[in-house]
Amino acid sequence: MAISESHLATAKTILSAVGTATAAVVVVRGVAQEYLPAEFQDYLFSGIRNFFSRFSNQLTLVIDEFDGLVNNEIYEAAETYLGTKVGPTTRRLKISKPEKEKNFNITLERDQEVVDVYNGEKFRWVWICRKTEVRNFYNPRDMNSTLRNEVRSFELTFHKKNKDFAINSYLPYVANEAQNRKQEKKTIKIFTLDYENMYNMNDMWTPVKLDHPATFETLAMDSYQKDMILKDLDRFIERREYYRKVGKAWKRGYLLYGPPGTGKSSLIAAMANYLNFDVYDLELTELRRNSELRRLLVGTANKSILVVEDIDCTIDLQEKLANRATPPLPEFQQREESKVGQLNYVSKLYIVCGDERIIIFTTNHIEKLDPALLRPGRMDVHIHMSYCTPCGFKLLASNYLGFKEHSLFGEIEDLVRNAKATPAEIAEQLLKNDDPDVSLQGLIGFLHKKMKETEEAEAEKARAESSGEKQKQETVENGESEKNDEGKENSLGSAPEQQKLEDD
Repeated sequence: MAISESHLATAKTILSAVGTATAAVVVVRGVAQEYLPAEFQDYLFSGIRNFFSRFSNQLTLVIDEFDGLVNNEIYEAAETYLGTKVGPTTRRLKISKPEKEKNFNITLERDQEVVDVYNGEKFRWVWICRKTEVRNFYNPRDMNSTLRNEVRSFELTFHKKNKDFAINSYLPYVANEAQNRKQEKKTIKIFTLDYENMYNMNDMWTPVKLDHPATFETLAMDSYQKDMILKDLDRFIERREYYRKVGKAWKRGYLLYGPPGTGKSSLIAAMANYLNFDVYDLELTELRRNSELRRLLVGTANKSILVVEDIDCTIDLQEKLANRATPPLPEFQQREESKVGQLNYVSKLYIVCGDERIIIFTTNHIEKLDPALLRPGRMDVHIHMSYCTPCGFKLLASNYLGFKEHSLFGEIEDLVRNAKATPAEIAEQLLKNDDPDVSLQGLIGFLHKKMKETEEAEAEKARAESSGEKQKQETVENGESEKNDEGKENSLGSAPEQQKLEDD
């Protein structure tokens, strides 16, 4: 009993001493914050923390907002990661919504604490914001210096034994999770080149929200073709380490070819929506130098789709400009220079820009492209965007009219097989009237007209080819006739000469 009372008295003494010390610390801190300069406060409290840290088994990592003059990626990752990690002691959060973005950004408020558990180990995060004076600026090469009136950092505290675990496992996990969350909530944008700011890395690309509703479910394509594209995209995204292992750039090239109006732009938008990738419209007709091409490619981001539309026209224009600026070459040499120029042009898209890129080329005339451009490694997947098929029509009818079966569908499908109408043309006909029956009847009339135009065009083409062949044959025959006459004259000589030979 006496021992218990002595222990109780000792505990009371210790608690009283701790309470007194705590009260003293609170008073000192309050007085310091009220009357002492910010710099002296930092010095005083850092000294106190260093003193008590000698007796602690905890280790603290300080993660500043900037690393010199550049952003600290770990700080940005922690800011994103901790936005959804609200602990029982968290009382304040910050929320914002950037212009033209679709999601809210949630982050910690200053001096708030979050305790995160990873693989059974506890990690304590605190967001620290320190006020500074501008006049005390001392390091022009460090954005964490007192150039700004507030210096921000995260403090990550954990048990000393987990140092290697935190650096090699936990922080990479935080960075990866932050990247995934950014990707999930980002608003897809399409970037166009601003030629007036070509030499300003921050302003050369102008972003606009990509508000295109196309998905693979709504595309008027055959199902087997859509399945092939989806499987190829999924396979590409999952093979980062494989590409690194074999020493191949983590990029995938697609060539979309076919007549205008067959859905090339809609397919690109569907791929962007499926992957949640931004789109860069590489309109390159204004470029004059290879250095400009490299500059704009460096300015693009990972997880993006680079689009070069009408690749045949772009290359043709670049060749004409190059030939105009240099003395004319012999025809055979021009062909060789053209081939080399095309290959170099496309190769730069794979060499200069970063990783995880889809590069899409489009053309209406695949026959104009050099075969070397079409090989795997440059244009890996060739997708023929054909005229509308019966399967494509039924999908369009479902999207635009809201039903999958109708008494007129059989007739329309037979016409679609031969009419050579694009999905865009059929969609336009379906939009012309709110009454489905009237729309379908109008579509039937359009397809009959289209078939007639197609037949007339083919007949005209056949006549032209036949006329050309006939003219070519006549030219050949005339040439042979002239050649034979000339041969006779050369062998027999002129009439007077022949008579003379007979007289002799």
